[in-house]
Amino acid sequence: MDKETLTEKVKSHLHVLCSEIGERRVGSEGNRKATAYAKNVLEESGWKTESTELSVIDWKTDGATLTCNGHSFEVFSSHYSLGCEVVGELIAINSIAQLEKTNIKDKIVLLYGEIASQQIAPKKFPFWNPEEHQHLISVLEKGQPKALVCATERNSATAGGVYPFPLFEDGDFDIPSVYMKDTEGAKLFVYAGQTVELISKARRIPETAYNVIGKKENSGSKERIVITAHIDTKINTPGAIDNGTGVAIVLLLTELLKDYAGKYPVELVIFNGEDYYGAPGQVRFVEQNAGKFNNILLNINIDGAGYREGLSFFSPFNLPDEIRDVLYEVLWETAELKEGLPWYQGDHSLFLQNGCPAIAVSSQWFIENFETQELTHTPKDNLSIVDYNRVAECAIGIAELIKKL
Repeated sequence: MDKETLTEKVKSHLHVLCSEIGERRVGSEGNRKATAYAKNVLEESGWKTESTELSVIDWKTDGATLTCNGHSFEVFSSHYSLGCEVVGELIAINSIAQLEKTNIKDKIVLLYGEIASQQIAPKKFPFWNPEEHQHLISVLEKGQPKALVCATERNSATAGGVYPFPLFEDGDFDIPSVYMKDTEGAKLFVYAGQTVELISKARRIPETAYNVIGKKENSGSKERIVITAHIDTKINTPGAIDNGTGVAIVLLLTELLKDYAGKYPVELVIFNGEDYYGAPGQVRFVEQNAGKFNNILLNINIDGAGYREGLSFFSPFNLPDEIRDVLYEVLWETAELKEGLPWYQGDHSLFLQNGCPAIAVSSQWFIENFETQELTHTPKDNLSIVDYNRVAECAIGIAELIKKL
């Protein structure tokens, strides 16, 4: 299949995922439509498919308000937080040391400055959960405040391009919370010690989502190649490079590897949950593969690919000499693909944690500007920033690598 044809297929897949469906937050109808679409494409190309049902929550809000003495402040319901309608004394806290010494029971707590500088890992997140984050959550829960108001600056490294960002994005954390810009927090700080009223019209909704897996089992080899991309998005984004393009590449591979009969079985895994507080699809995959990760020859994870500026990065992690040599051969033959810098904020990390070699496929621009970019997790992550040719090139490169192995 020539590159021009593949590029047209990229446009078609991304139109469905990012324009017709759009936001694909876990638990939403859009998310289920997207996984059904991916499964249908796999089956049309003759792949044996599996769907794994996941118990999740969807989340919606009708907005939030915060008032004090006739003054209103702009706030937003924290994603996956419980709603609330509370009145209480406002307490301002800017460090964990101050929090530990302050009685916050039945208070409304403004978190600002140092304590609100980076997004807090969800309390049950299995793959990355710093002790200081766990400690903060523990102190807050023991303190029993009525609600939290979180004033946040921009922090692309932990929250993507969103400003302000929700300090807590956690369906397992039951203290109601809202978030606001740090500049708005500075205005609210003046009212510390006074009575404020906070209303957040948020609600959690039990729902289902799915992982989708396609398999090619053409030999008796126990070792297999697992190619992954997550289909879910953050709330309020069509998720073009995060991660519609990754899914589109996997869908192209259903055709590029349609007649594959190589030494190693191939699995195409559409994960659900990389941008969701509990990573349910990834957790389920780890459970299903307990004791089997030593049979994974290689993981190729695609996330952030196809940005309109720069080339494409194939970042290697712990590759055996044989695979590294094949990768370098593919990169040598393809000017648009380069060896990339190491990065760990993607689903390849769960394979690395389980001792598997991996290649992370992304955009050069995205990786080099990861900590300063203002696109991902926002409405700006739309099809206007995609180079469809780059997406097709990644798919061709991955297919060539698989065939050479």
